[in-house]
Amino acid sequence: MLACHPLRPARRAPASAGGTAGRAYARAMTPETEALVRSATQRAAVPFVPEVTLLTASEPFGLWDQTKRDAPPFWAFPWAGGQGLARYVLDHPETVAGRRVLDVASGSGLVAIAAAKAGAGTVLAGDIDENALAAAALNAAANDAPVVTPGLVDLADDAAAEGAEVVLAADVFYQRDMAATALGFLRAARRAGARVLVADPGRAFVPKHDLSPLVTYDIPVLAVLEDAPVKKVTIYQLR
Repeated sequence: MLACHPLRPARRAPASAGGTAGRAYARAMTPETEALVRSATQRAAVPFVPEVTLLTASEPFGLWDQTKRDAPPFWAFPWAGGQGLARYVLDHPETVAGRRVLDVASGSGLVAIAAAKAGAGTVLAGDIDENALAAAALNAAANDAPVVTPGLVDLADDAAAEGAEVVLAADVFYQRDMAATALGFLRAARRAGARVLVADPGRAFVPKHDLSPLVTYDIPVLAVLEDAPVKKVTIYQLR
């Protein structure tokens, strides 16, 4: 199952929640990253969030070989957690309306786009993979979400959440070290005053003792990604 693979450690400086690094990245998107993203994907509606279309790959492993990266191409698929958190934000726009939002481990930018559609003031789609940032930029443009800017954000740097009023994180607890790093980042964001919402489809390392459940969804997923055609995703608020 693809989701069991850990994220590659970040080697880039983090972007601030204000999104300046994201705007710089969007201006400097390389032809190589854009070409890879476009050539390996086709635009499709997200099953549980049909308001959003994403550049989606038909299978992960050939694309993974093309990227020549340690990390799988998380940016090429609508993962269960992202679908659930995007649905929650769209159904509860007051969560993000008019606020500075940071979507961490953004991947395709699905949750960031949903926040934009729900009326967020600014949205930084943060990731450590340049291909993910290219995908998020292309997806945001196709979904008419100009307030979304992609930026390099390292979950190992707690300061990357400074300035965010809402922090969103989908499916970041699938591997022990990643889960610990993500929880530290999210706790720091909460201490700084941000509201923190996370989504998890029952991964092994979700820290339930730190989370208050809000709602649960049954979400259809791609067969190539998961061990079941439908995953139960819970939306939580960090205490």
